[in-house]
This record gives sequence, structure tokens and C-alpha cells, in this order.
Amino acid sequence: MRHRKSFNHLGRTPSHRKAMLSNMATSLIMHKRITTTVAKAKELRSYVEPLITRSKDDTTHSRRTVFSLLQDKVAVAELFREIATKVGNRPGGYTRVIKLGKRLGDNADMAMMELVDFNELLLSEKSGAKTKTTRRRRTGSKPAATVPVEDKKVEAPEAEVTEEEKSE
Repeated sequence: MRHRKSFNHLGRTPSHRKAMLSNMATSLIMHKRITTTVAKAKELRSYVEPLITRSKDDTTHSRRTVFSLLQDKVAVAELFREIATKVGNRPGGYTRVIKLGKRLGDNADMAMMELVDFNELLLSEKSGAKTKTTRRRRTGSKPAATVPVEDKKVEAPEAEVTEEEKSE
């Protein structure tokens, strides 16, 4: 029986699933953004976020633990050098899953998974938003006195009347 075993098997054997998640995590670390199905992205999030959390403390034990899951020393070096320094003050939520729609071939729900601190477009928008100032009414100035505005009637120019129309 499979009571209380809430785990997405992704239609694969355990060894295939482990290898697939390891390869996807390596690709995400190296490229900072990957496109995959929504189900795989959600599983990958639970796989890669503990690795990023472990990379915050750069010890031999944490490096060996991460390497045992990734099996790629270039990705481990990238994780501990670049990614750990950028996410050092973030308490969690290192990845973002953006749904893209359906895949053309088999109509599978597709998603783009990216590391949050490496999206330059969103980071530049946030920095631009910080410079925005709020408009407030000056408290020291008095409100302007109400002066009646003269109503000027604008009349339409009269059409020129020709001599023929005058005779009628």
C-alpha cells in the first residue's frame, strides 16, 4: 500500500529519477535557468533548494554532501563560489517557477525554472523602483486663495454671408 507516501515518481524508476534530478540541478546551477515540465520543475525545487542552503557554509563536509548528489565538480564549484555569495542573506526561496503554457507535441504543461537572484531584468526593475519618490503635499504652505475666474465666452466665427444670401 502507498498510504501517506506523497511523492511524485514522474513515471521513472528510482535510479532514473535520481539521475534526472541530478542532471537537471546541474543544468540549473550552470545556466541559472532551464525550461522543463511543471511537474519536473516542482520536484527539482525540492531537490535543489536544500543544496543551495547547504552551500551557504563552505566546509569540506557540505561540499562532499553536495557533490554526492550532483556528481559534477564544476557545478559544485559554481554553486559554492557564485550562487552561495549571492543568496547568502536570503532565508529561502532560491528558485522561481514560471509557467509557459502547453508544449506543442504532447500538450504537456511547460515551465521555466530560474534562480531568483540571477534574473537581471527583474533586478534592474527593482533598482529603478527604489528611486521613485512619493508625492506629498507641503505642510508649510497655505492653500491657494480662491479667485473667481472670469467666464470668457468663446463665440464661433460667423460665416461670411455672400451677396446672394443677403438678397434672399
